[in-house]
Parts: sequence; C-alpha cells; structure tokens
Amino acid sequence: MEDIHLLNCSLPELDLEEINLNSGLGDKKLKFPLIVNALTGGSKEARNINRDLAIICRRHGLAMAVGSQTVALENPGWKDSFTVVRDHNPDGIVIANISGMAETEAARAAVDMIAADALQLHFNVPQELAMPEGDRCFKGILEKVAQVVELCPVPVIAKEVGFGFSRESVQQLYRVGVRIFDTGGQGGTNFIAIEDKRGGMFGGELDSWGIPTAVSLAEIAACGLPVSIIASGGIRSAADAAKAFALGADMVGIAGPLLRILIEDGIGNLDRWLNDFLYRLKAVFLMSGARDLAAIKRKPLIILGPTAAWLRARGIDPHLWAQR
Repeated sequence: MEDIHLLNCSLPELDLEEINLNSGLGDKKLKFPLIVNALTGGSKEARNINRDLAIICRRHGLAMAVGSQTVALENPGWKDSFTVVRDHNPDGIVIANISGMAETEAARAAVDMIAADALQLHFNVPQELAMPEGDRCFKGILEKVAQVVELCPVPVIAKEVGFGFSRESVQQLYRVGVRIFDTGGQGGTNFIAIEDKRGGMFGGELDSWGIPTAVSLAEIAACGLPVSIIASGGIRSAADAAKAFALGADMVGIAGPLLRILIEDGIGNLDRWLNDFLYRLKAVFLMSGARDLAAIKRKPLIILGPTAAWLRARGIDPHLWAQR
C-alpha cells in the first residue's frame, strides 16, 4: 500500500460526524465495512480467542469470519470453538469458512454450524504444497466450487489466504457463480513461511511467492465485473484501509494485527485499538473529502512504484485511478 496515495483535500466541507461508513451483507448492516477475518478454531485457546473477537465485533458493529471449520466437521468435540462466535454475537454478520476443495455437504454443514450469513471458500494451494501432509492434487476444484455456489443457502466468498487473486482466477470463479472476492494478498500472514518453520517442503526459497494485496485488488477492480471485493492481506492501518476502498474494495479484512493485540495486551487494549482505528479511518475519509464509501471511490488516487509497473505490465493503466 506504500505505492498508493490519496490526495489531501484542504476544503472538505464536511463534519466528521457526517462521515458514513455503513456497509452490510445481505439484509444485515454494519457500522463499519470491516471484517475480523478468519483466524482460528479447534482448540480451547481458539474458543477463547473467537469468543473475545465476537464480543469485539458485536460492540463495534463489525463482521467476523471464523477459521477453517474442517477440524470441527471431522471432530464434533471442537464445534463449540466456532459456535461460540454466534453465541456472543447473535445478531451480527458471521461468516463460515471451509476449503475451496470441500464437498457441498461439508460446506452446508459449516454454514449450519454457526448459522452463518455467508461462506468463505479458502484457496491455499501454495500452503498445501508447502505442508508435508498437504494436498497435491487440485483437479476438479472449479466444479466443486460451482456445486457449492449453486446449493449453498448463503452468499459464497472466494478467499485467498495470502497469495492474492489474479484477474484470470477471478474470471474463472466468476464464471462458476462467485460474486464476492477476498483478495488475501501477499503482505499479511505468510503461510509458506509458517509451514517452513514447521519443517515445510519449500525450505525458505518461496517465502516471497504471491500477488501483493494492492495489485490483486487493482486487478479485480479493473476486470469491470459486477462483484464485491474484500481487501485483505497486510491491511494494518486506517490509511491502508482507506486506500483499499479508493482502489475499489467494498470492505477490508484484518486478522493478524488484531490477534497479536488480543493475545499480548488483552481484550481491553484491542477495544481501544479499534476505537482509535475507526476514528482514524473516518478522519482519512474527511481529509480526502469523501463523505462515504461511494465518494472515496471517485477520488483521485496516485499509484506509483512497483505497483504501477506491475499494472502497466498487465495492460492496466494506473492513470485510470489518477484521472477520476
């Protein structure tokens, strides 16, 4: 995101109280377009983490995605590490999570487990290949996604887990019915590096693999498809989030920074961090002269450096954003 620049507006003609960042998913509304993105599940510690995050989401009006529910589908004794989210945020937006290789029955079971409002199908091919025990065959994945999209009772979100979607992948998933994409770009949690730490197959050689979040977001936006975009992968500040919205995101997802604050400093400090983050996010909107999400997407945005070079190499003109 350091290559992305919003312009300062010296005469915004706005009151901070007028900044409206309301968002939503389906019939449910959010005070802020922020998802506490998929993190964990399947242990006592994970249950406590998910409980605290659900409390935070209820308090601030945020959405929350749970970690992969495969562990609870295979071992029902761990279901409460996921259902605790709905228990503590009964009216909020809660998002189920399962592999993009999952069968339809498992996908529906994940949704039913937490009365989910949407389903993340996560795509983590590099991570699987880095794991000694990981999957090696990914044939038939598009057909499985198509079946899930057709039969799932809630919207399906295609989510990368740290390696970013290219426009070609988005176009393939769009053709089988996916209409919401979570970039999960390079720059956040690095699952290849994590697998390397536990004796993975790549030996540190491929830790830089992936499409950066800003690039993935711009590629999806430039497709011109009628889709919703969630920007995630290294979103660490209010400025990062605002830049993502200006690039074309409808929501942003944050995971790792929230988990670190919760574990190291406790729920009270996480609550304060979010208060500060959300204030700064509204402040950046005001300083950019944008009253709401629609307005910031019309503001000029300067794209420089490697991100601009990447986009030009892909036939995408960075000036499309600068000349708005």
